[in-house]
Amino acid sequence: MSDSEFDGHLQELRRGTVVLASLQLLRTPGYGYGLLEQLASAGFPTDANTLYPLLRRLEKQGYLDSEWNTEEARPRKFYRTSVSGIRLADTLIQEVAAIASATAALRPEEN
Repeated sequence: MSDSEFDGHLQELRRGTVVLASLQLLRTPGYGYGLLEQLASAGFPTDANTLYPLLRRLEKQGYLDSEWNTEEARPRKFYRTSVSGIRLADTLIQEVAAIASATAALRPEEN
């Protein structure tokens, strides 16, 4: 079996982790392209066509705050994790830890 057989499942698993990683990284304000680079270097490679709609959705849901920086030649939208977003991230971290623990308990014992 090749990894390509599992691509759909892996993509589904990673989708939620990108939400959590974005909320964590944006505790320090940043813009989309910079976040793409940070996610990739942290082990969460993400396509721009996935990230930008995600940022807009999280903003609409109240988990991100944003403002435009128009001081540079090209205006850029900066995002920051909101108070609600921090609560969501903290909850997701706890849930990921619980899932990792439960998954580890499912492994057959090695002899």
